[in-house]
Amino acid sequence: MTTATTTPPSRAAGGRLAHVDALRGFALLGILIVNIGYLASAYHGTGVEDPGFTSPLDNAVRWFVAVFFEAKFFLLFSFLFGYSFTLQLASAERHGARFASRFLRRLAGLFVLGALHAVLLFPGDILTTYAVLGLILPAARHLRPRTAVYTAAALFALTAAAYAVLALSAHAAGGSGVDPATAAGAERATEALRGGPVSVVAAHLEQLPDVLMLLLFFQAPAALAAFLLGLAAGKSQTLGDIARHRRTLGRLQWAGFTLGLLGGVVYAHANLEHPGSPYQILAMGIDVVTAPLLAAAYAATVLKLARGRHADRLIALLAPAGRMTLTNYLAQSLVCALLFTGYGAALVGDVPPLGVLAIALVLFTTQAAASRWWLRRHHYGPLEWLLRAWTTLTRPPLRLSAAHNRTPRPGPLSPRRGARRSPRIRCRTCGRRRRRRRPCAACPSTSRRPSSSC
Repeated sequence: MTTATTTPPSRAAGGRLAHVDALRGFALLGILIVNIGYLASAYHGTGVEDPGFTSPLDNAVRWFVAVFFEAKFFLLFSFLFGYSFTLQLASAERHGARFASRFLRRLAGLFVLGALHAVLLFPGDILTTYAVLGLILPAARHLRPRTAVYTAAALFALTAAAYAVLALSAHAAGGSGVDPATAAGAERATEALRGGPVSVVAAHLEQLPDVLMLLLFFQAPAALAAFLLGLAAGKSQTLGDIARHRRTLGRLQWAGFTLGLLGGVVYAHANLEHPGSPYQILAMGIDVVTAPLLAAAYAATVLKLARGRHADRLIALLAPAGRMTLTNYLAQSLVCALLFTGYGAALVGDVPPLGVLAIALVLFTTQAAASRWWLRRHHYGPLEWLLRAWTTLTRPPLRLSAAHNRTPRPGPLSPRRGARRSPRIRCRTCGRRRRRRRPCAACPSTSRRPSSSC
C-alpha cells in the first residue's frame, strides 16, 4: 500500500508544488475570517463591544476567531511571501534575467495595488507592508538558512520584549481602560461607512493612521521575521520533500497546539475582556512569541494532510484558490465592501458575528470553485497575470491552448472530430465493454489495434 512517505510531491501546473498552493489557499481562508470582522463592524478591534451584538453566542464567536485566527494567518501569508522570493530568484536565474529590476517592479506593483486597496476597500491592507518590507529580502538573499532562522527568532523575541517594557510603563503610569471617545468614534465610522462612495473613502482615510501604527509596531516586525523563515525554507528546499521532515512537522504540531494555543487564549482574554489595559499590551507581546508556533502547527497539519490519504480532495479544494491568492485576496475585500459599506448593501453593524463567519465560509467556498473553473482555462489569475506582465515587461499567455484542454484520445483508431462514435461491444477475451474501433485495455496484446479475439 502506498504511504505518505513514498508518495512523490504532487505538482500543479507549471511545476508548482500542489501542497504549497494548498497551504496558500488555507492561509487565504484564515485571512478572510479575520478581515471580514473589521469590514462588518466599525467596533471590531477598538476595544469597545458592539452594542448590537452582546449575546453569549456573539461573544463565543469572537473568542473563537481571536484564539484560533487573529494574528496567526498573516504570519502564514508572510512565510509564503518569503518562500516565493526564493522561487522568483531561481526563475530569474534560469531565464538569465536581471533579478533586481524584476523584483523591484513586482514590489512597486504590489504597493500600488495595496494603496488602492487600502483607500477604496479595506484600510487593513497587507500588500503595502509586504512591498516595503520586501526591499530587505534582496539584501538577505545570501544569508544561510540557519542564520535566517536565528535572525527571525531574535526579531520575535525583541518585539515581545518591547511590548513587555511598554506594558510595565503603562502599568507604572496607571493607564487602564479604553478612551471614552472610542465608542463615539466607532458610531461615527459606522454611519460614514453606510454613506456613499465619497463618505466610505473618507472613513477609510480617517482610519489609516491608526492602522499604520498597528502595522508598524505589531505586524511589520513579525511579518519580516516570517519572511526570513520562508527564505530559509526556500533555500533549504524544505517544502519540496515533506516526507523527510515528518518528525519536525510533528514537533511543530505539538508546540503549536499547546504553547501556541495557550498564547492565543491569553491574547483573546486580554483583548476581549481587558482592552486598553497594560495586561492587553503584555498579552500582545506574548502573542508575538506564541502565534508563530500556532501558525506553524497549522502549516504542518495542512502539509501532512496534503501528503496523506485524502490529499487529492484537500488539494482540489484549496490549491486553486492558493494559485490565485492576489486575485482572491482583493476580491474578498471587494465583495465584503459591496455587502457592508455604502458601495452596496451597507450592512455594516447589522450582521451578527455568527452570520459574518458564515458569509466568510460561503465566500471562500465560492472562490475555491471559481478558481478551479478559471484555472482550467487560464494559466494565471487575472491580477496574477497583470502583475507578472508588469514584473517581466512581457505579455505572458493567459488562456490555455486548446491542445492543453483537449482530452487525449488513444491512437490512430480514434474517431475523427465530429464523427459519430462507434457503439460499445463486449471483448471476447476479457468480457469488458469497449468501443468497436478502440483497443481493449485488458487484452494481452501489446499492439495499438484490438487483438483478434476482440
